[in-house]
Amino acid sequence: MATLNNRVFDNGLSVLDTEANKILVTSQEATTYTEANATYALGNSTSLSIGAPADRSGGGREVTVAAISDGSVTGTGTATHFAIVDTSNSRLLATGSLTASQAVTSGNTFTLGAFTIGIPDPA
Repeated sequence: MATLNNRVFDNGLSVLDTEANKILVTSQEATTYTEANATYALGNSTSLSIGAPADRSGGGREVTVAAISDGSVTGTGTATHFAIVDTSNSRLLATGSLTASQAVTSGNTFTLGAFTIGIPDPA
């Protein structure tokens, strides 16, 4: 059976905890920093808080992204995904689908509930 030490997982997930400084809602899933931060961006928050790696239910490790309550909507459209970025190094660090898509209007605010990002144990 293949195994990975928690240190291997934690060093990968720690980048989210230590380098991520902005979360965005986007109109589709971004594959680059520019897509996340400009092309598909509909809103953002720099009040991003990501916890340290911890055990993941079902095996592996995960980090928890704290709820966002102060997101600023900067475009009008339908938000379907999130993107977590490192603006200091222009890096796209993580993306994913929102629990439910949401119509947003420029000038309003958005909120996101807390969620986890994890790496499962190897099969």
